[in-house]
Amino acid sequence: QVQLVESGGGLVQAGGSLRLSCAASGSIFRVNVMGWYRQAPGKQRELVTTITSSGSTNYADSVKGRFTISRDNAKNTVYLQMNSLKPEDTAVYYCNADIQRTATYYGMDYWGKGTLVTVSS
Repeated sequence: QVQLVESGGGLVQAGGSLRLSCAASGSIFRVNVMGWYRQAPGKQRELVTTITSSGSTNYADSVKGRFTISRDNAKNTVYLQMNSLKPEDTAVYYCNADIQRTATYYGMDYWGKGTLVTVSS
């Protein structure tokens, strides 16, 4: 079994900061791409940012310059530092990872249960 567990969500005022964490655990051979998605009320889930195992990153235009993704490969953990938060950043944030459970299988997509981020104006 593989699990992704997020932490760090909460309520913050506009202009504030939060840091999310997501740790992968279980039977893991390799964690490939990791990322964060979010889903606001009444909207579809959208990509926020991704990071490869070598550290290459990709960001949605809406968060560029405000959010920073990083990872600790030794801990199979990904982080999301969110600065200059806006009310429109309010959403449930989901961790995602492509994980190989053994050397002989392709990676599979795993999701965390989500953590709520609420930004008040």
